[in-house]
Amino acid sequence: MALRPSTTTSTTTTTGATEETKTVSLIPAANESLLRPGQQPSYLSRRGPHISEQPWTLSNWYLHIDWFKTTLLVFIPIVAAYYAWYTPLTRPTLIFSVLLHLWAGIGITAGYHRLWSHCSYTATLPLQIFLGFGGASALEGSIRFWSWGHRAHHRFTDTDADPYTVHKGLWHAHMGWLLLNQDYKKHGRTDISDLSNDPFVVWQHKYYAPISIFFAWVMPTLVAGFGWGDWKGGLIYAGVLRVVTVQQSSFTINSLGHYLGDQPFDDRRSPRDHWISSLFSLGEGYHNFHHEFPTDYRNTTRWLTYDPNKWCIATWKFLGLASDLRTFSQNEIDKGKLQQEQKRLDRKLGVLDWGKPLTVLPLMEWDDFVEQSRTRALIAVAGLVHDVTDFASEHPGGKGLISTAIGKDATPMFNGGVYNHSNAARNLLAKYRVGIIRGGGEVEIWKVRAQKRAEMIRDYDYSIVGSKEHMQ
Repeated sequence: MALRPSTTTSTTTTTGATEETKTVSLIPAANESLLRPGQQPSYLSRRGPHISEQPWTLSNWYLHIDWFKTTLLVFIPIVAAYYAWYTPLTRPTLIFSVLLHLWAGIGITAGYHRLWSHCSYTATLPLQIFLGFGGASALEGSIRFWSWGHRAHHRFTDTDADPYTVHKGLWHAHMGWLLLNQDYKKHGRTDISDLSNDPFVVWQHKYYAPISIFFAWVMPTLVAGFGWGDWKGGLIYAGVLRVVTVQQSSFTINSLGHYLGDQPFDDRRSPRDHWISSLFSLGEGYHNFHHEFPTDYRNTTRWLTYDPNKWCIATWKFLGLASDLRTFSQNEIDKGKLQQEQKRLDRKLGVLDWGKPLTVLPLMEWDDFVEQSRTRALIAVAGLVHDVTDFASEHPGGKGLISTAIGKDATPMFNGGVYNHSNAARNLLAKYRVGIIRGGGEVEIWKVRAQKRAEMIRDYDYSIVGSKEHMQ
């Protein structure tokens, strides 16, 4: 019997006389819980290359498209926009639509994202229900599915294993990964065992379809209809079009969050910070910070920087609805920021002319330096030989003053003996270096020579000549 690819990992924990087996889910699928016993997901049981690996042709183009998601994300909103042209938007419906947008947005960002994907804080059951229903009303999938995708995104950022990698293009990261059939076998596997063992998450995943349809379309229609008689406006504006605005706000982070803005903490990967994407996504736009410090319940350390999720979570803690708010220490955040600033500074410094690198400069004996100084204007400063022939006439102190240092160790003169030169002068001098004195400057050379002479006298066999005086 052929072996099937493993979809789970089992770990066994022994406690006393009992054994508890815990199943760790690794499969990237939205509907695992809907499979019949023994049934494989379709992406594991198929044969031949996946449709995403095949070129688009007139005979298979329709197979590339995920028609269910395309209908949900494109066709239904287009129909709603058409009818909106003939449906007046009343003030109560507008206010209601904005409130539902905020509820769904917070449900996705503070709930699906920071609570369940990153475990940035702990929420009471009433708060979980509030966030879980709000997130479901955005029609972006269950908590379990959404969190799997996001954890895979963090673990495999900018690779093909990232479900919505921006390296496949801005459109792919924004919506393409949803509208086209994907090869889930190529998506990264992540551990979502904590979610698979969370009763509320499991329940919401199991009943996601009726929950999402009710809070996305049915509930807005009923409230607007019974509340102020706007049945049609409730469905179109507070329902369908409101869902579109929430979805596009979320999708913006996957696309613009990796394309537009600055990278103040690390530039090895694509995430970026920008106030525009943050404005659209209720504070999620400081994406470079988030990818560096993913379990931090904040998206920025500045309290007044636009991040409604941060303010909401802090308020929930004050009200006793949230606890265990996780943060990175300011020391670690500052280190990352300063390291990135240093990296940028090093890049700028690297394009400037700092003179020949010390590693390519030839070694020069002191006597050779003195000898060559007869034909060239060579001066020694801090063990380095500089050819100032072309600069001598431009010396601010006059050519005569610099001439007194030719063929000498000018280190004392350069550092205050005659004049304590500026930083600009030191940078300029570096451009004229042509060699390195073996052993250092003149004083060091004479010290070495004196030491060698002393050692020679100490080790000399005076019995050959009779006395030390013979050496004088």
